[in-house]
Amino acid sequence: MNIPGNGLGRFGLAGLTLAGMAAIWWGITRYGGMLNINTRGEQVLAFVQVCLALVFVFYLPAISRRVKESLYRRQSQQDSVLPGEEGRVALTPPHHITVGEIRQTLRYQYGRAWSRKVRILLIIGSVRDVEQLTPKLTQELWQEDQGTLLLWGGDPGAAVDNAWFTALRKLRYRPADGMVWVTSGFDGVLTTMNRTKPRLTPDEMDSVSHSLKLRFEALGWKLPLYVWSLYEGGNEKNGRITQPVGCLLPAGCTPQIVAEQFTALASLLIEQGIQQICGQPQHNFLLALADQLTRKPETVTEPLSVLLNPYRPQPLAGVVFSEASVEAGRSVRHHWGRDNRWETIPDSVLWLPAGLRPRKQGVNWMRGMSVAAAALMLLWAASMTVSFIANRHLVAIAQEQVRLASAEKQPLAVRLHALSALQKTLSQLEYRSQHGAPWYLRAGLSQNDDLLAALFPHYGERAQPLLRDAAAHHLEEQLTAFVQLPPDSPLREKMTKTAYGQLKQYLMLTRPEKMDAAWFATTLMQDWPQRSGIADAVWQGSGPSLLAFYAASLASHPQWRLPVDDGLVSQVRTRLIRQLGQRNSESTLYQKMLAQVANQYADMRLADMTADTDASRLFSTDEVVPGMFTRQAWEQAVQPAIEKVVAERRDEMDWVLSDTKQTAAQSTSPEALRARLAERYFADFSGAWLDFLNSLRWQRAATLSDAIDQLTLMADVRQSPLVALMNTLSVQGRTGQTGEAIADSLVKSARQLFNRDNSPVIDQRSGARGPLDATFGPVLALLDNRDGGTPTSRLSLQTFLTRVTQVRLRLQQVTNATDPQAMTRLLAQTVFQGKAVDLTETRDYGSLVAAGLGQEWSGFGQTLFVRPMEQAWQQVLTPAAESLNAQWRSAVVEDWNSAFGGRYPFKNTSSEVSLPLLAKYLDSETGRIARFLQTRLNGVLHKEGSRWMADSINAQGLTFNPAFLQAMNTLSHLSDVAFANGEAGLHFALRPGTADGVMQTELVIDSQKLVYMNQMPVWRRFSWPADTEAPGASLSWISTRAGTRQYGDFPGAWGWIRLLDKAVVSAYPGTSSSWSLSWKAPDGLLLNYTLRTEAGEGPLALLALRNFTLPETIFSVRASAERVPLTDDIPGEEGY
Repeated sequence: MNIPGNGLGRFGLAGLTLAGMAAIWWGITRYGGMLNINTRGEQVLAFVQVCLALVFVFYLPAISRRVKESLYRRQSQQDSVLPGEEGRVALTPPHHITVGEIRQTLRYQYGRAWSRKVRILLIIGSVRDVEQLTPKLTQELWQEDQGTLLLWGGDPGAAVDNAWFTALRKLRYRPADGMVWVTSGFDGVLTTMNRTKPRLTPDEMDSVSHSLKLRFEALGWKLPLYVWSLYEGGNEKNGRITQPVGCLLPAGCTPQIVAEQFTALASLLIEQGIQQICGQPQHNFLLALADQLTRKPETVTEPLSVLLNPYRPQPLAGVVFSEASVEAGRSVRHHWGRDNRWETIPDSVLWLPAGLRPRKQGVNWMRGMSVAAAALMLLWAASMTVSFIANRHLVAIAQEQVRLASAEKQPLAVRLHALSALQKTLSQLEYRSQHGAPWYLRAGLSQNDDLLAALFPHYGERAQPLLRDAAAHHLEEQLTAFVQLPPDSPLREKMTKTAYGQLKQYLMLTRPEKMDAAWFATTLMQDWPQRSGIADAVWQGSGPSLLAFYAASLASHPQWRLPVDDGLVSQVRTRLIRQLGQRNSESTLYQKMLAQVANQYADMRLADMTADTDASRLFSTDEVVPGMFTRQAWEQAVQPAIEKVVAERRDEMDWVLSDTKQTAAQSTSPEALRARLAERYFADFSGAWLDFLNSLRWQRAATLSDAIDQLTLMADVRQSPLVALMNTLSVQGRTGQTGEAIADSLVKSARQLFNRDNSPVIDQRSGARGPLDATFGPVLALLDNRDGGTPTSRLSLQTFLTRVTQVRLRLQQVTNATDPQAMTRLLAQTVFQGKAVDLTETRDYGSLVAAGLGQEWSGFGQTLFVRPMEQAWQQVLTPAAESLNAQWRSAVVEDWNSAFGGRYPFKNTSSEVSLPLLAKYLDSETGRIARFLQTRLNGVLHKEGSRWMADSINAQGLTFNPAFLQAMNTLSHLSDVAFANGEAGLHFALRPGTADGVMQTELVIDSQKLVYMNQMPVWRRFSWPADTEAPGASLSWISTRAGTRQYGDFPGAWGWIRLLDKAVVSAYPGTSSSWSLSWKAPDGLLLNYTLRTEAGEGPLALLALRNFTLPETIFSVRASAERVPLTDDIPGEEGY
């Protein structure tokens, strides 16, 4: 039996699958070129791979679930949670196995098209009621007979078996054709065995309605619902008459319609029931049912009205009444005895109205696709209509434009205007050909390419006389005028550039492959602003676009070329070659070449050069190296670009003036051009790298531990940013290098063998040679560990790093010592005393390395090889400097202040400084100050003459207190003048001088008198201090108006110095050893003397001690909150 069915669901899914595959194929063919998928084989392979990937993704959850189940089962067996042999346990087959069994059985009975021949009904209801209608269905889950498949849907009062419903969804595209609710709840008025059944309550019906909704959701389909009212009947088997009893309901049914249907049904049941009881009175089911529907129809209609609730209606398609089945069960599993009571439902599912047909839950893709397809067809038809009209209009316009441009009797302005309109149409067609025509011109009717091919020949025929021939005539006139200029005409030089451009324009018309449309149109209009037969404004407005379009089209239509006048071209070239010197600019070629590669490579930053190391801990910079100045750019882009420029130079720049390659080669050698371009590039290459490397700045270390960490990272070959940077420089610095050929090496070896006496000791040209050797040579030599080479090459990065490691170990010993501060002071004190240590030797080695790199690398060398050691040395010196300041205060300054504080000459008081005690401090050999400086600061401070100078090498990182150096130089000079023999002693001479109003002066210095009475002045020798019991100095005078008067009397050893302090001192003209002394008396008279010294300023030098203060610090040390002040003295030192 072949029952037709509805297969749109299955084919709809297949259609979606095919549409998806078509979309994938379209995407691969359309955009595959972006992924280098070009050939048909590659496209097919990519299509298969994508489809397999999507299938794998689709089934990945099932595969994952199956794997997890297997792993869980195996683990459970190992843990004894499940028995090892499960075959002895009767397992319930999974639902998917049951569905597979159903599908296999139906396929065996009805063939592969079983889904179109079998009607599937989902039976729900209580187990008792369903067993009375279809015996054993609740146990076997499915039964089939005569093309009808019954599936057990569960009890409405029980929970939904989601696993079973999920498995049923895979049985067929539409799992079932209808749902049958079997219930005996309507048998409420029939009395059987003297008892009455209760009627179905609204609450029970609500539960049933909700249960139906849940099953529809679990199944994914909303099925038409049939209510099967089951009545208990007699047990008589013989003679029972079965027939379909019920009614089918329309879509949108209401309780009133149901009541009307039952009323009509009751009349039919009475007629049939009377006929049945006439033959067999015991079979009164039809009459009893008719009695119920006639006298109490509400027992059926009221419960059903709940299912017809307009706010939540169920798709009620019909109601069937019957007694319990008799002899319906079969001994064969999954088989039941179908009788004529079932004829109504299976047949009715095929002809259900639209509102009751099975409907898939969610979006109806099939319906949506149908609507979309219909809309697409309408849209396509409209598009074709619009496209036809638009294309027809476009063709008509083009025909009219060609006709106007061909009318030779029309004025020139009209023809040019028509040609311009035709040109715009061609431009529009070309643009659409490249980028696609507008939507309203497509729909399969686009005539764009055909119209473009048909219009261009017409355009060429009209444009040649109007544009090409007219332009050629103008250019020929101009070039002829240039050729006819006299040799001595000043216009020849002035018109050379213009004539060159005119010749280039003329040759472009004859050689379409050389045409530059934009340049041609612009230059020609500048030279041809007026044209006869047309207004200047019109020509200047439309001429550039006309000429530009014709010039742009000439290359693709070489048949439009202008016949060349060889004689005129030869004459013009001869004149121009004489006028033009260097015809091409190498600077322009170089800039053009750089512009081509400027944006192809990313700029190199410090992080790129130091690989995975942490360079920010050592040095940093904000500068970058342009990407075009890298080895990769040279090898991949710049070098090929130079070769291309050299190869095309003659073709790009010399074709105007020469047709022969020999002439161009003789004027400019390609090899020379290549060398000059490469030389310019490598000069910029070197400059870019030098600017970047010299901009590096070393990171400041706040403490000695930070400096040690920096040195550790710096010397670690695996993690050192310095090593990584130098490796980068080794690669970049060898850009463009060429190794020595084998033949050249053999020849050089033979020459050295026969000319041993003349062979150089050092071969400066051995190894690879490159254009960057002049710049990167010192760095590459620093990285070269081979023996020999120049003396500078003995300096190596490896040696420097080894020395840095030694310094780091030495500093770590200091920081790990029991008293790190004392160890630091001892280390620094060793250098202060003039002894070399590892740190200073490495610092000197770094300075030597930096100097060996040359002036170009000064910033780079100072930052990477000098600054680290200076910083570490400064961290060592800083606490030592503080300690030395403390020693200076305790050993010298405190005793000095105790002995001399508040005494003259340091303070203007009556008490005076002891000269012998002062000599113990100022003696240049054994004085306390000199001995302190010589023993404690011998390594960082040395004496040049009478001045103390800081050592330029060992004092790096130290800042001497300027006041300290000035004080030491003052005391050193004073020691040389006044304490030359270890004790205070000065010898000098005084000569009195005349003065207006002064008759006599008397000067006494330590009992040594000089009396002057205006006679011839003579020199008198004095000694200071003199050995006398009454030391002191006095000055008196006698004026013409008064007797003897005293200027001042200053007792004590410093009396003479006190008297000098009152004098006005000035240098004596003509000599450097004499000074003029002048005391102004109270009466205004001047007391004049001349001082002549034996050494320096003599006693005047002691005036420098007035208000003199000995500085308390030797070094200027910045305060540091993190550093603990060093106050302990170095063991073994004694104070002064």
